[in-house]
Amino acid sequence: MITSMTGFGRGETSSNGISVTVELKTVNSRYLDISLRLPQMIQGRELELKELLQQHIQRGKTNITVHADKADTGRPDITFNKNLVRGYKNMLDNLRDTAEIETDVTLGDLMQFNDIFESREEDKQTQKAVWELTLSSAEKAIDALAGMRRQEGRHLEKDLLQRVGHIEEMLTIIQEKTNGRAGEAKEQLLKRITDLIDSEKIDDDRLEMEVAVLVDKMDITEEIIRTQSHLKFFREAVKSGDTVGRQLNFLSQEINREINTIGSKANDSHISQYVVQAKESLEQIREQVQNVE
Repeated sequence: MITSMTGFGRGETSSNGISVTVELKTVNSRYLDISLRLPQMIQGRELELKELLQQHIQRGKTNITVHADKADTGRPDITFNKNLVRGYKNMLDNLRDTAEIETDVTLGDLMQFNDIFESREEDKQTQKAVWELTLSSAEKAIDALAGMRRQEGRHLEKDLLQRVGHIEEMLTIIQEKTNGRAGEAKEQLLKRITDLIDSEKIDDDRLEMEVAVLVDKMDITEEIIRTQSHLKFFREAVKSGDTVGRQLNFLSQEINREINTIGSKANDSHISQYVVQAKESLEQIREQVQNVE
């Protein structure tokens, strides 16, 4: 079964007052492109998290967001710089004395200086706990993402195979309408040429050869056979369950080339309508293939 590149997964794990949530979002892309948003304390683990994702995702633009909540630990994420607090306190005391103001310096006065607050540097034990929770949450998010991508892949597979079947039907009709067409075309060409040229001046062998070349150019049997072969490989690839997005994209390009050739060589209004229908299904296939991993 094929897998879609579009999906979403979320995982959450908690322990000792710390909760970590991981969200994964993927959309189609030619290659694997991973973007991460991590808490400051585990940003040094970015490469390890990318390697974990690469074990499960081969293609697609992937966004991963990790949020760590330590509210239940009772420890705020920020602290204050004691030296700066003392420095501002002394400065305000000096300012008060210089201005001969009797009012004492209050906490509200010190709160006006935003730079006294700074991010708390987490201890190694907390960093380790957050990282372990991140890995656990990431595994859950990956499982949820994979399930959604497989489900979407089932819909893609069904749609692709239906459209492949429609193209095969059109080729069968085209083949039936072209059976015996070469002989008819040859007779028509000979009749038109002999009507236009004095029969005594015609080189019969040369004429026969030229007509044979023209008829061969109108023959689309080889193109139909090649297209049917490409469709067979396309169907097998879809059912293989491997990462076949690039292969399907290549095959759809080859099918498009053959169908275009059939349309130009057939040069028949009745056949052209079936060629157009086949191309419509193929265009929808090419759009859908862009979302296959």
